[in-house]
Amino acid sequence: MARKRSTDEGDELLARLGSLTAQARERAELQRTQVELALALQRGMLPRDLPTAPGLHLAVRYTPANLGLNVGGDWYDAFVLPDGRIGLSIGDVQGHNIEAAAFMGQVRAGLRALASVTGEPGELLARTNDLLLSLGSELFATCTFMRLDPATGVLESARAGHIPFVWATAEGKSGVVDDEGGPPLGIDKGMEYPVTRHRLTTGGVFVLLTDGVVEGPSLTIEDGLDQVVRLAGIAAVAGLEAHALAAAVIKGAESVGHEDDAAVLVVGLDSPANHL
Repeated sequence: MARKRSTDEGDELLARLGSLTAQARERAELQRTQVELALALQRGMLPRDLPTAPGLHLAVRYTPANLGLNVGGDWYDAFVLPDGRIGLSIGDVQGHNIEAAAFMGQVRAGLRALASVTGEPGELLARTNDLLLSLGSELFATCTFMRLDPATGVLESARAGHIPFVWATAEGKSGVVDDEGGPPLGIDKGMEYPVTRHRLTTGGVFVLLTDGVVEGPSLTIEDGLDQVVRLAGIAAVAGLEAHALAAAVIKGAESVGHEDDAAVLVVGLDSPANHL
């Protein structure tokens, strides 16, 4: 009888292990499906083409996180405003799941829709903030929005809780923009977002990015931004193409020490050599 019980117990254990294995496979398949859906949402909501203008160079790089369900909501965008100037945005949604990816689409769509009403960066972020709050989501997003006149190089920018962007000139100067930002989008109503004016000089570059490029367990945000400043400075002085700089900056994201979304948007004007 003892041997019979032992056999029965073994069969029961095998049955339980089989059931647990089947459940694990189902969960893994569900997780894989959710990740694929989130990645598809991200790719589908990012712009397929970038606007063009004489002398203007835009370049982007984007690497989505896909470790487990660690799929975030970073985005970039560039489009022509009703007055002919160029609207540029980059941002990051709180969270790393399919909801974050979907919310990213809402933020980007909201910015584009409201930009048909006002392209003034501060007012645009304020209206987008109120729109997102009306949707009732518990998520929030950080964002930088710029309005660029490629004919003059004049650029106006406003930030909603997002990391500052990097600048560099063909004369060898470079740094991190020191401007006053507002709170992230989707937290409180009636927020204000100060606007700062800049000028993109011939041969100069602006580098917009998300924190996945410059911050992580292996890299502080200060060191990460310094790394991008060095790259931008070298690229501007050497007259490197915007695409080469964007590729170098996204390559540097490998040193942050974690799997996270990383987005880079480089804005440049023709260097003097290109006019010869």
